Amino acid sequence: MTSSSTSSKVIVAVTQAEPVWLDLDATVDKTCALITEAAKNGAKILAFPEAWIPVTQLGFELTTRYTQNSLKLDSPQAAKIKQCAAENGIVVVLGFSENVNGSLYISQAIIDADGEVRLARNKMKATHMERTIFGDSFGDCLDSVTDTEVGRVGALNCWEHLQPLLKYHLYSQKEQIHVASWLPVHKDVPEGALESMSHKGNERSSSVQQLALEKLMRNWVGISAIAQVYAIESQSFVLHSTTVITQPGLDLMGITRGPLMSTPGGGNSAVFGPDGSKLSVDIPEDEEGIVYATIDLDDVLKARAFIDTCGHYSRPDLLWLGVDKEIKRHVRDL
Repeated sequence: MTSSSTSSKVIVAVTQAEPVWLDLDATVDKTCALITEAAKNGAKILAFPEAWIPVTQLGFELTTRYTQNSLKLDSPQAAKIKQCAAENGIVVVLGFSENVNGSLYISQAIIDADGEVRLARNKMKATHMERTIFGDSFGDCLDSVTDTEVGRVGALNCWEHLQPLLKYHLYSQKEQIHVASWLPVHKDVPEGALESMSHKGNERSSSVQQLALEKLMRNWVGISAIAQVYAIESQSFVLHSTTVITQPGLDLMGITRGPLMSTPGGGNSAVFGPDGSKLSVDIPEDEEGIVYATIDLDDVLKARAFIDTCGHYSRPDLLWLGVDKEIKRHVRDL
């Protein structure tokens, strides 16, 4: 993409949508509709949120139905999504609950523009209440970056972006575009909940002298801050994708009284540049749509000329990361 004969500019797209709750086939159809829409608008890559298929995590009482509607990578439903990506010539980064012989994993697949899966990974460790439903990944989850039609693309789920060592390992793989897949991210959280689960912005100051500082700091709280910092540290473009929840979805999940994700909304999708700047226009948090931005991959080179955390701006003789990517099987022949 960055050769002298090829434009380095790419239109990227990020979904901010609601799945068809606990309906695998219907959500696959909606996935294909979003892929087609993004491609028609010129996008060359489309990012989906965490566990887009079939929905974000649920209570234990819905586990059987949830498992039945989780995606298998060798299924006709997965084949349909891959075919749609190929027909539209677009890279798709899909977030889904993966059903592996009845065990569930929070997974991501990077599907290239030819419909081939270049990379499939599981979330390294399920977060908090997710552990009642989802299992931990294997060593191959660390290979989270791959070459695609639009360049080197990587992906992580949700609070994996708070794992410093995991992030550093991705930085070493030199991604150009990073997909950050998240659950619904509301602007505000109830009293007593973690601000890091929201995208609440700074309070507006009445002081004229602080206007410049306010401009710099706006959106640097909670999830937005995580995405922006990741972009700067990795010198990559971040496609930050979130799910929207409506009242019918809340009623189905039975979480209307919970401390998190218990009200309609949650949309916070955006595109950030390698310098942390927001490149996209926001969609209201309770509305569905696709966020677009035109990026220039040469900006990655510009950023890395200043900061390359796994290159010239590092000291591996002093600090280094050890990695074990071996897959530890449950049953092994000795």
